[in-house]
Amino acid sequence: MKRWDLRPVEIRNLFNPAFCGLVLFRALAAYEDEDVRGMPFSLTLLVLPLCLQRDARETLAKANRSYFLKIVVANPQMLVDLPKRTTDLLPFAFEALGLLMQLGALVVTPDGRLRTVREGVRKGIDGTPESISCQRVAKFLGREFAQIGDRVTIYTTLGVRP
Repeated sequence: MKRWDLRPVEIRNLFNPAFCGLVLFRALAAYEDEDVRGMPFSLTLLVLPLCLQRDARETLAKANRSYFLKIVVANPQMLVDLPKRTTDLLPFAFEALGLLMQLGALVVTPDGRLRTVREGVRKGIDGTPESISCQRVAKFLGREFAQIGDRVTIYTTLGVRP
C-alpha cells in the first residue's frame, strides 16, 4: 500500500478508508441485525467489490426486493471481473477494517466474526446520491448474507470455490 500522499487523487477520493469503512460498517450492522454473532471475515471481502462497482451496485439496487442468489443468477454480468475486483480491493478493505478497529467501531469475536460497536456512528444514511446508493446496497448485502447464512453457498453462487 502506497503512502497516502503518493496515491493518485482519484484513488484517494474513491477508496478513502473512511468511506470504505462506512460501507463495510453498514453491511456488518445489517448482517448483525439478522445474526447477532456477526459477519464472518471472509464475507466482508465481497462487500466493496459489489458495492463500489457501478453496474453491480445498480443491479443490486434495482432488484433489492428480490433475493441475492436470484439476482446473481438472473444477472451474470455482475460476476464479470469479480475475482479481479475483489483482489484489487483487498488492500482498501483491509485499510478500512483497520480504521474501524482503530476507531473502536468494530470488534473481532473469538470465533473470527466481525461485530459492530454502533455508538458514534450515525444510523441515518446521508451524503451524495452515489455514496447513499453504496451504503444502501451494503445494507442489502449484509442482510442477504445473514439470511443465506452459509458462506459456501454465497461463494459458490459468485463462482468462487470455497
